[in-house]
Amino acid sequence: MPPEPTPTPVRRAVSPLDHRIEAAIGHDIDTLWAYRDRGVLDDPHAHLVDRHRELAKAQTGVVFYLKLLNRLSSGEFDVDDALFTRIDRTVDQLEEATDTRDAAARTVSAALEPIEAAATASAQGPSPLSTDDQAALLAIAGGAKLYEHLLTGRMSVTAASGTRIPHAELQRLEDAGLVVRDTGHPVHAGQPVALTDTGRAALFAARRKPTTQAPKLPARPGTSPSTLPQRR
Repeated sequence: MPPEPTPTPVRRAVSPLDHRIEAAIGHDIDTLWAYRDRGVLDDPHAHLVDRHRELAKAQTGVVFYLKLLNRLSSGEFDVDDALFTRIDRTVDQLEEATDTRDAAARTVSAALEPIEAAATASAQGPSPLSTDDQAALLAIAGGAKLYEHLLTGRMSVTAASGTRIPHAELQRLEDAGLVVRDTGHPVHAGQPVALTDTGRAALFAARRKPTTQAPKLPARPGTSPSTLPQRR
């Protein structure tokens, strides 16, 4: 009998909580993962994405053993004791993978609940950031420094992306508590500028899409249409 297939690399599987996450936050899962990698998210949202990645990995394991079980029962192999042994072993592995997936789902749900509560409480909150403020904060999120020109004395922020932000704009964002400078560095050499937790939260809230109902996601490659297999 040929050896069991090697599990494929971890991919973002559709989890049972994806729709709930997207409905609460207003971003699709891929966007959330990208924001996490760019350091845009505040601590609660970053924690949620980290837990969701664990859930996605666990869901991939469930899908893998489901596919293996389907292959073993497809008629491709001779029906003998060796096949029964492999099926029994795969069922046990599927059960373990499902237990892992369910535990990961509980941690995601626990991380999501306070975010859902905060979203509900802020529904009548202050006006969102302007488009210019969003652009400035997004540029700063990727890395930025405040420089003073040695000849003219003018100061401006240069982001890693090449975007330039006027000093007056920086001061306004600082006064609002959205960004902070590392004053331990001299201005002529460049003072690092970063988003505060308040700035990350404001940027994230401003860029979320209005959501009236849970969005429907197409299945990603390598996933099964079924997200919650029935337990015996």
